[in-house]
Amino acid sequence: MIELSAMRQRLLELIRQRAVRFGEVVLASGQKSSFYIDCKMVLLNSEAAAIVGELVYEMTKDLPLDALGGPEVGAIPIVMATVIAYHRHGRRMEGFFVRKTVKEHGTQKKIEGKFEPGYRVALVEDVTTTGMSSLQVMDTVEQAGGKIVCVVAVFDREQGAAERFAQRAVTFLPIFRLSDLGLSL
Repeated sequence: MIELSAMRQRLLELIRQRAVRFGEVVLASGQKSSFYIDCKMVLLNSEAAAIVGELVYEMTKDLPLDALGGPEVGAIPIVMATVIAYHRHGRRMEGFFVRKTVKEHGTQKKIEGKFEPGYRVALVEDVTTTGMSSLQVMDTVEQAGGKIVCVVAVFDREQGAAERFAQRAVTFLPIFRLSDLGLSL
């Protein structure tokens, strides 16, 4: 097994190679940016997914958690990679994701996966900017009876998410920050 610092360095290389896109873009927050971090280009790669799962496992293994999850699409590959890493380490972990809107057919659940009231949760995100979408997911999880222990992000754009999570007394654990790429706003 590669040591954690080497895994982290390799993941940063993969983000630089596969995820950084320059050119004006409008972010989910509504803000305009001269670059975009497309983490799905990293998270859907076998090598990167394995590394992300292992890094998130290492960051959360000592926390009192029952499940980990996050918003649909961005969190799904992180959840899957991390629950597999937990399994490889001989530990159980439930995964879930939160839908933006409830489907009008089937079970009509907003939270997909095994989730029960009282679960202590690590919320996972691919990219955080202002943290507003994470806060919406937090609200959904808390309304369902869950307790957010921490938020883990693969990449933080350093545009207010950390401060918003601190206001809610939630620990924020980004794997990388904008400054790690040597970029600025």
